Amino acid sequence: MKIIEDGRAPNPRRVRIFLAEKGIEVAFEQIDIMKREHLTPDFAALNPFQRTPVLVLDDGTAIAESIAICRYFEEIEPTPPLFGTSARERAIIEMWNRRMELNLFFAVAQCFRHLHPAMAELEVPQVPAWGEANRDHAIKALEILDRQLANNPYVAGEGYSVADITALVAIDFMKPARIEMPARLAHVARWHSEVAARPSAKA
Repeated sequence: MKIIEDGRAPNPRRVRIFLAEKGIEVAFEQIDIMKREHLTPDFAALNPFQRTPVLVLDDGTAIAESIAICRYFEEIEPTPPLFGTSARERAIIEMWNRRMELNLFFAVAQCFRHLHPAMAELEVPQVPAWGEANRDHAIKALEILDRQLANNPYVAGEGYSVADITALVAIDFMKPARIEMPARLAHVARWHSEVAARPSAKA
């Protein structure tokens, strides 16, 4: 079993944090996206969308998409539970993880991909207006998150979950995307300070 990734990218970091929280060790194989090593026929055979990470099982099965990989490891190592234990918890965590992924993480990624000069040769065409529009979307998502964290220690409620991992990686990705965190979001700042201090955040 191994995970193929570019360790500098945010989606692989989500998986690494998840594995660190679980205490699971997996072999990693690095590829360099900036050198277009993800655009080879061999890698496309594993993931036709040519994105990292990809989990390759011992029987050759390839599992792409960060959350799908995390769900695989949740099934084989349920403790600590990061997707919830009851139907209610699982639904709420799923809801907040999707909110963070689709409204915050995606917006930050689009800002980075369409505005950062380093992405000019990989994101063709870059559409600066789309990047700028997503800057506003990211801030709106952060405002919603701030309201959620006003009454909850973690993104999905009382316990740390995969939703916190998605939100942490998205917010940390704001720096290379050149999105400023509004100073007024005190609850996000409190939460970020706490989850960033967890040992897994350094994975």
